[in-house]
Amino acid sequence: MKQQISIVEVIKERLADGSLTVPVFHVVAIKLQQALSRPDFSIDEVHQLLNTDPGLASGVLRTANSAFYAGLSKVSTIREAIIRLGAKEVAALAMLSSQQDMYRSDEIRYNAIMQSLWKHAVCCAVGSKWLANKVGFGAQAQEAFLGGLLHDLGKLFLLKCMEEVCREEPLKSSTSSAVLREVLTSLHVEQGYQLMVQWHMPQVYCDIVAGHELEVWDQSNILLAMVRLANLACRKVGIGLQKDPTVLLFASHEAQTLGLKETALAELEIIIEDALQAPVGQGG
Repeated sequence: MKQQISIVEVIKERLADGSLTVPVFHVVAIKLQQALSRPDFSIDEVHQLLNTDPGLASGVLRTANSAFYAGLSKVSTIREAIIRLGAKEVAALAMLSSQQDMYRSDEIRYNAIMQSLWKHAVCCAVGSKWLANKVGFGAQAQEAFLGGLLHDLGKLFLLKCMEEVCREEPLKSSTSSAVLREVLTSLHVEQGYQLMVQWHMPQVYCDIVAGHELEVWDQSNILLAMVRLANLACRKVGIGLQKDPTVLLFASHEAQTLGLKETALAELEIIIEDALQAPVGQGG
C-alpha cells in the first residue's frame, strides 16, 4: 500500500511544480472556441483558423459526413460546412474530431481506458445536446454538447500523466487499477478545471467541469444540470469507467431541475445507447 500511495504523491508533486505537461487540446480547436466566445466573430475567421491545419479541416469534414451525423447533407469544403451547419456546429466538430485523436495511447492498457473515457465523453455530449433541445434550450445545444464532451477532460490529462510517470522503471509495477481509480477520482475535477482556465476556455465550460461531480451544485445552471443528467444516464447504462445500473434518473435533482418525466428519461437512455453505436469520424 505504501508503494501505491507514493505514486499518487509523486503525481501530485509533479502537478504542483508544473513538470507534468501533456497535450489534451488541439490549439486550433481551442482558438475556435475563443473566437466564438466574442460577439464580433466572423465566418471568415472560423474558415481561416481551420485552414491553418489541413489535418483538422479534413477531420471536421470526415466527422460531418460520418454515420454520427447521419441525415445531414454531405459537405465537401469547410466553407460549405460553415454555411450549411453554422460556425458553432463546425467549431464543435473541430473539437470533437481533435479530441478523438487525444484519447489514444501506444500502451494497450492505457489505450483501453482512454477509449472507454472517449465513448463516455461522446455519449455524454450527445445526451446533453438532446436534453438542451428537449427542454427548450436549443439555442444552447452546442454549448451543452461541448460541455458533455469536455466535462471529464481532467481524467484524460491524469491518465497521460500517469502514463508518463509510470514509464520510470521503479514505478512500473505499481500501476494497479486501484491506484488509477484513486488518482482519477481524487484529482480529475481540480485538474480539469485548471486546464480549462489555463487554456482560456469560455466560462460556461469551466463551470461545467468544476461542478459536474459536486454533491451540492448550482441548480440554476441549466447547462450544468444537462451534463450532470447525461453523465448519470451514461453511468446507468454502463458507458465509461463508472457503472451503476441502480441509478434512478427520475429521482435525481437534475431531472427535477429540468422538469423531465420518466418517459423522457427512458428516451435519453436510448439516445445515449444509440450514440455508442455510431462511430465518430468514419465515413457513412
